[in-house]
Amino acid sequence: MTNQIKINRIINSFDKEIEVSGDKSLSIRCVLLASQAIGTSKIYNLLESEDVINSLKSIKKLGIKFKKKKNYYQIDGYGINGYTTKKKIEIDAGNSGTFARLILGLLVNSENEVKIIGDKSLSKRDFKRVSEPLKRFGVNIISKNNRMPVKIIGTKYLRPIEYYEKLGSAQCKSSVMLAAIKTPGKTKIIAKKSRDHTELLFKYLKMPITILKKKEYDFITINGPSNFSAFNYKVPGDISSSSFFLVLAILSTKSKILIKNVNINNSRTGIIKILNKMNAKIILKNKKIYKGELIADITVSSKKNLKGIICPSRLNSSAIDEFLIIFLVAAKAKGVSIFRNLGELNKKESPRLDIATNFLKMIGIKVKREKNNIKIFGNPNLKLSENYVIKNFRKDHRIFMMSCIAALTFGGMWTIHDSDSINSSFPNFLSELKKLGAKIN
Repeated sequence: MTNQIKINRIINSFDKEIEVSGDKSLSIRCVLLASQAIGTSKIYNLLESEDVINSLKSIKKLGIKFKKKKNYYQIDGYGINGYTTKKKIEIDAGNSGTFARLILGLLVNSENEVKIIGDKSLSKRDFKRVSEPLKRFGVNIISKNNRMPVKIIGTKYLRPIEYYEKLGSAQCKSSVMLAAIKTPGKTKIIAKKSRDHTELLFKYLKMPITILKKKEYDFITINGPSNFSAFNYKVPGDISSSSFFLVLAILSTKSKILIKNVNINNSRTGIIKILNKMNAKIILKNKKIYKGELIADITVSSKKNLKGIICPSRLNSSAIDEFLIIFLVAAKAKGVSIFRNLGELNKKESPRLDIATNFLKMIGIKVKREKNNIKIFGNPNLKLSENYVIKNFRKDHRIFMMSCIAALTFGGMWTIHDSDSINSSFPNFLSELKKLGAKIN
């Protein structure tokens, strides 16, 4: 099969400097906001993954023109009322929950029906968490069992709402925020702490937003409707993509890596805080603010004396996409690691907490699981020599990449299926591994 890879040896020692692809969360948000701005926006270092390309194809179906130039994407926007739709239109979100949920917020004033579909994985995910607040704006959203396909019929008579976001979901919060910029009056959001890329972009674009930050919740007010001007933006590197290389260096022998220009937004750096508590010694250099986002170079070296952690649940939301790779570090750490309240992991592209539990047991790590909590008994001497086959993981890109890092650091002979899953978020993942010396067939 061409859609599988084989890894039969661990990676040799390396000392390299790399740059990873543009941040996926910011890439999708930039595409969507540029499509609603007035004028021509230029987006540099846009992640060219399936999720982002699907976003571009979708705004084109909604009447927005874009062009790929030599080193940027040009997107022509016509304001918050700029989408044009036929009587019925269908757009494909592919594998992207971020795009699917955020575009619903921008379609609240589209009076013609728009149908949103996705792949098998996305079609199993819950949309009630975003459709319920959006319905309160006055729109009609139709879906069977709160799953895809989702149909939305907007209205000219939007009304502001007060929304209490309790899940810590940046997608839900952002969808409501995007609806709010089209809605007359004040929309008020009380949001559990989560990624704040949308808020920072709103501030950068000078939208009428106020934010009062408390310990566990943010109080957000948006005055609508609000048009905004086109913008130029260079997307920084993705911390989620970087995390696989950080862990590769930590778990390898006599290795070091420097990753340039990575977005280290505080709502995304849970992995750095968690791994440093496990004695990883990740260092941030050359910090700077770019249009609201904090960017830095990240460096880390191999570590032998890793230790277990009782992970504070307050770090969960800022590391939610990185727990799979964190679990690999826990597997090699001395002592027991405990992670609690990780139910959101099972609501991602695949039931990640379930899969991770089985994965760790497969490689000989003792695991105790109680509902949304997991206890991992680390083995600092972990070395594998058996054959391992990874498949039936619902083509989840992060499961695939985690498996690659395990194969390259723990040993064994691995066959990992569905290599095309990485196209949704990190198409050049395997080529970057090979640059570091990984032998992949």
